Amino acid sequence: MLSVLWFCLLWTFHISCKVQVKSSDIQVGDLIIVEKNQRIPSDMVFLRTSEKAGSCFIRTDQLDGETDWKLKVAVSCTQRLPALGDLFSISAYVYAQKPQQDIHSFEGTFTREDSDPPIHESLNIENTLWASTIVASGTVIGVVIYTGKETRSVMNTSNPKNKVGLLDLELNQLTKALFLALVVLSVVMVTLQGFTGPWYRNLFRFLLLFSYIIPISLRVNLDMGKAAYGWMIMKDENIPGTVVRTSTIPEELGRLVYLLTDKTGTLTQNEMVFKRLHLGTVSYGTDTMDEIQNHVLNSYSQVHPQACRSNPSSAPLRRTQSSAPKVRKSVSSRIHEAVKAIALCHNVTPVYEARAGVTAESEFAEADQDLSDENRTYQASSPDEVALVRWTESVGLTLISRDLTSMQLKTPGGQVLTFCILQMFPFTSESKRMGIIVRDESTGEITFYMKGADVAMSTIVQYNDWLEEECGNMAREGLRTLVVAKRTLTEEQYQDFENRYSQAKLSIHDRTLKVAAVVESLERELELLCLTGVEDQLQADVRPTLEMLRNAGIKIWMLTGDKLETATCIAKSSHLVSRTQDIHVFRPVASRGEAHLELNAFRRKHDCALVISGDSLEVCLKYYEHELVELACQCPAVVCCRCSPTQKAHIVTLLRQHTGRRTCAIGDGGNDVSMIQAADCGIGIEGKEGKQASLAADFSITQFRHIGRLLVVHGRNSYKRSAALGQFVMHRGLVISTMQAVFSSVFYFASVPLYQGFLMVGYATIYTMFPVFSLVLDQDVKPEMAILYPELYKDLTKGRSLSFKTFLVWVLISIYQGGILMYGALVLFESEFVHVVAISFTALILTELLMVALTIRTWHWLMVVAEFLSLGCYVASLAFLNEYFGVGRVSFGAFLDVAFITTVTFLWKVSAITVVSCFPLYVLKYLKRKLSPPSYSKLSS
Repeated sequence: MLSVLWFCLLWTFHISCKVQVKSSDIQVGDLIIVEKNQRIPSDMVFLRTSEKAGSCFIRTDQLDGETDWKLKVAVSCTQRLPALGDLFSISAYVYAQKPQQDIHSFEGTFTREDSDPPIHESLNIENTLWASTIVASGTVIGVVIYTGKETRSVMNTSNPKNKVGLLDLELNQLTKALFLALVVLSVVMVTLQGFTGPWYRNLFRFLLLFSYIIPISLRVNLDMGKAAYGWMIMKDENIPGTVVRTSTIPEELGRLVYLLTDKTGTLTQNEMVFKRLHLGTVSYGTDTMDEIQNHVLNSYSQVHPQACRSNPSSAPLRRTQSSAPKVRKSVSSRIHEAVKAIALCHNVTPVYEARAGVTAESEFAEADQDLSDENRTYQASSPDEVALVRWTESVGLTLISRDLTSMQLKTPGGQVLTFCILQMFPFTSESKRMGIIVRDESTGEITFYMKGADVAMSTIVQYNDWLEEECGNMAREGLRTLVVAKRTLTEEQYQDFENRYSQAKLSIHDRTLKVAAVVESLERELELLCLTGVEDQLQADVRPTLEMLRNAGIKIWMLTGDKLETATCIAKSSHLVSRTQDIHVFRPVASRGEAHLELNAFRRKHDCALVISGDSLEVCLKYYEHELVELACQCPAVVCCRCSPTQKAHIVTLLRQHTGRRTCAIGDGGNDVSMIQAADCGIGIEGKEGKQASLAADFSITQFRHIGRLLVVHGRNSYKRSAALGQFVMHRGLVISTMQAVFSSVFYFASVPLYQGFLMVGYATIYTMFPVFSLVLDQDVKPEMAILYPELYKDLTKGRSLSFKTFLVWVLISIYQGGILMYGALVLFESEFVHVVAISFTALILTELLMVALTIRTWHWLMVVAEFLSLGCYVASLAFLNEYFGVGRVSFGAFLDVAFITTVTFLWKVSAITVVSCFPLYVLKYLKRKLSPPSYSKLSS
């Protein structure tokens, strides 16, 4: 149900009441004046503009991510009022639909009550100014219809969530398992005691004695490790300008399976360059544009300026109208006609940055004098069109002014040609073409020009044998193709068309169909003039980066707000879709039945990329969510076009839920923020669209190509290092707890601590912390090798570096080593039972240091320093911590004898125990590397 917003704009106050207000104080029904280059504070209906044409351009890059400007039209009823103050003397109201997310549609009406009869005007998306967009031309006045949480931009943002890495979740599971082991071990000990005496007190004593099983220092070590990884990423000279904005998920970069990327500004620079003009028999590229310039110059200078257009253009045109045999035109005249068609068939407006406060009229008046290229900028809703008009300017035919009814071109000789615009047929996603009917003021000749996609144009131009083939060639080069054609009309033909067109526009039922039918009557047997190719320049090294990511086993999805054709073209040119792959374009569907049929058609295709629009996606997700995601996940690449910001975030969430895999989103505009926040790992690029995305992301980079190194080098290292570090810290706690368990078992399950206070504290800190933490510097292969063989990254997604299997291996190692150390000390003490603590603890420290050395794959000088520093600290502490080395100080009253430490007996016993605990592990590791070497060792050797 549409809600009615009764604004009863009974604007009785006077214009002098113009006041500055805070955005937060704006209410529905307020009249807001927004100057050029100001951000629009709330969703408004566009009532009036200072531009004479009654329209203005707005920039929407923070709303939909597209950097092209959108043309907005003021409500004609209020735009026609003689003066601005008259807005306050009329009684009117606006009827608007309830707030919704769709930024591409709007329905409403504007009613003026105080006229007779009341004026009703329908409102659509062209009459709206959404919040977060910027006025690019003129001053606008609008009436506020939605504020706060009801604006389109806010409805398309989502609340950020706290991100927790998969590694942290896995370590949490292992810690729970260790806690369970702690409880079980304590209960077993009390049971073996026979529940004698106050058994529950003993149970708690055992819980405290074995509490080292729980790796409390794990959290600290991991957090310090994450901070170290972040520092390494930011200091990497190969990816300058990279900022790590979160210290909790660097390991996620090493586990990604899906990368969801924006198109405009992320993969492309959004800078269009005219590359190719094909006339059927002859093709011009960037290196032969000077030939076109000469042809245009010649065609305008051959004849007297007064008749300069009647000779080359109109004479041949009239000839094509008749059914007489066609005379082959000269290349020069064909080029001239093609360039003229491109210069006329568009929706571009030249704007002159003149003095402040100059009105549109005087701008156009001085257009004749001040035509300097520096002073002129072009505004259009599509960057393709601007590229075409800039190109015609470069070859000599310049668009110097345009309003709603006329257009002026300047020839190379400086003469101004005026054309009257009779009709405009704008581009729509259904028709895939745009047309214009113009009358040449000097000759009175009426011409219908049309340009559009090859699929739409191939059926309406005269028969030819080259169009399809050349379009295919240009598309393979990644160029965006447009077919340009024309038809010359007589005055009678045009009048007949205009009458039918006006009637169709007034009909109540099936208006769109009737209008389309009338326009189609013109679109027959058009004369094919040329085929143009425009390139949307890709960001640096996009192709090799995408190829590297694909080889690393990452599936790439492109989510864009752009048109289907553009998105498909960029997918090909960036090699997101390889040349040999088929592309399945998902047909527009509106109902459950259509979606079912289209999904079945798609299911029959194998190994082909999917291209789907936002509307069809919405319908499919409504009825067949699971089926669609399942099918899409099997595709090598997926392109979603015309996506709203919320849809992008929704797709990311769906992927995470259905696949259980890690996702990464990368974008550069305000419209990508929701997607970046919804993904497991968000990467923002600082680009033309501002810093909104990079500030909301977990990692901020300056160029798309940096993502390759960020994932395959830093992501891989972070994950493997954290996995090793986490398991080693657990092993450290398990070894000492095993020794305590053996000690208690030997002494009739007494709940007596083996080691005293400081030894326990020192064991986890000063004696072993530096070598264990130095594992964050370890790497299995050099960065260059990781980039050269991105396939190494695939292994990580299986999570084999940290799993219950590897965890159990470490538990068995801990039990073996703990048992050997304790039994070895008890067996070898003979008469010196008092020295059991000194022998076992020294052997334990040495074992830990040797185990770190066993785990390391690539030595770093800091690791060596850490090993010797820890050993030095331990030896030094023996001198002044001698009282701690007695066994149960209270029970035995024995202290460490410094003389005993220096004896050969002590040294050989400690060495023997250490060798027995470590040597078998070294042998096993050596055999494993020989018999089943890991993939990275094959490369490093």
